Formats: sequence, C-alpha cells, structure tokens
Amino acid sequence: MRRSMLFIPGNNPSMIQNAPVLGADSIILDLEDAVSIDEKDSARYLVRNALLEIDFSGCERVVRINSIGTNFGYDDIDVIARVKPDALIIPKATEEGVEEVDELLSAIEREEGFKLGSIKIIPLIETAIGLEDVFNIVKSSKRVVAVLLGAEDLTADMEIKRTKEGEEIFYARSKVVSVCKALKVDAIDTPFTDVNDFEGLRKDSEKAKLIGMTGKAAINPRQIDIINEVFSPSKDDINWAKRVISAYEEAQREGKGVFSLDGKMVDAPILQRAKNIIEKAKAIGLIKG
Repeated sequence: MRRSMLFIPGNNPSMIQNAPVLGADSIILDLEDAVSIDEKDSARYLVRNALLEIDFSGCERVVRINSIGTNFGYDDIDVIARVKPDALIIPKATEEGVEEVDELLSAIEREEGFKLGSIKIIPLIETAIGLEDVFNIVKSSKRVVAVLLGAEDLTADMEIKRTKEGEEIFYARSKVVSVCKALKVDAIDTPFTDVNDFEGLRKDSEKAKLIGMTGKAAINPRQIDIINEVFSPSKDDINWAKRVISAYEEAQREGKGVFSLDGKMVDAPILQRAKNIIEKAKAIGLIKG
C-alpha cells in the first residue's frame, strides 16, 4: 500500500531515525531538493547507513536520487542500490533516463547477487515533456511500480501559478491517473505544501482520490493521518463491498447470471470494485480473513 509517502531529508539523522514510527506507508529519503550541494556526499552515506541499520518496521524504503546525468545522480545509484532499497524515485523523469537507471540497477544487482528487478523505480513527473510522455516513461521499465506527480516544479516549468485549489493541475492529475490505471501502477499525488492547513489538505486529498489517485506524498509527519484516512476505504465502503460480494455469492448458489442489490443491477465492474475495496481493506488491516 502506498496511501502515504513521506519525504524526509536525507541529511537529517534524527528524522530518519524516527521515520518508522511516523505512520507513513512509504518513507522517501530525499537526496535531491532537501540536501544542499555541499552536503550531497555526506547525505548519501547517511542514507546508505540508515538503510543498513534501521528497522523500518514494514515501511517501504524509497530514496529520491539526484537527477540522472549528473555526477550526484550516478553516485547515488552506485552507493544506494548496493544496500537494496525498495525503490528509487527518479526526478524529472524521462523515458531515456528511466531506461538508463534500469540498466544501471541491473548491473549492480548482478554484481551484488540480488534478484534481478528487485529494486523498483518510481518516476517523478514534474516537467511538461515528462507529463506528455508519461505513458512511454512507465512502459520503459518493468521496474516501475508507481508514478509520483510533482506539481511545484511542473507548474514552474509551465510558467503558471500554483494554487491551493489546484485547478491548474487538473489535467496533469488526470493524465497521470489515466496512464497509471491503464498500466496497473500506483498514481501518487503531489504534496500539499501548507503544513498547517489540515482542512485544505483533506480537501486536496479527497479531490485527488475522486479522480483516481491511489495515494499522496507528504512533506510533514502531521499530514500522514489525514492522508491515510482519505486513501483508505471508509466503513461505508467496506460494508457496501461486503453486501455486494454476499449478494454475488448468493446469486452463484442460485445459478443466477445477474443479480440486483438495493434495486440496482450489479455487473462485473461493480463487483470488481467491491473486491478491490475488500482487498485494500485487508492489506491495510481494517478487516481480517
């Protein structure tokens, strides 16, 4: 599950040490924007040692590397991949960049004796060209398991104002969601940058979920609870899904090909939606069995 992905600066040892107890599904140890140029090398080895020594208690361990094509980016891959993080985030992702990272990871996995393909890739879509090429970016590597939308850099690249309401990124969100659904990978929404506006965070998260985002990035631990709640099935969702599946099982026993619930016909897409809700609730631990 990637309901919540929390960015943590790669040069902050106390925050890294506390990361496993903050409640996020994924921890993103950031070597790019959060780290100044003169701290890149020390942060890289701090993150390396953290991945070796800290028990992240089931959290997905993700590292955002520096841009591929820079010495920082290549050094990040060479050092970090050898301690086998769960995934790498590729900033300003391009098709060619993801292919190159895939090849570099394969070489390291062979050298280290890791299972080929075990380190996953999450492209960060934060440029206009990346957004328009997102389908090919995802298709370029079987390692890709999710796409993260980066609205701050994207709106800067497009020379438009970034707002709390987010109307300016509706197309970007929709494009990312459509591609991710088509290619069966997670769609992770951009962070909400006002860390003190919890009502705004909830509205922004609900808007993202409504169009199909499966999770959201966070830049502050105080945002995690709201994000997790929004991107988890509600009690009403779970109860509805249970009723649909129960009605389906009853129809199967009676030899019926179609059935209705609350006066409405239930077809295959509705049944699949109910099954998806139950599986997600099981994965989160909201229901057992």
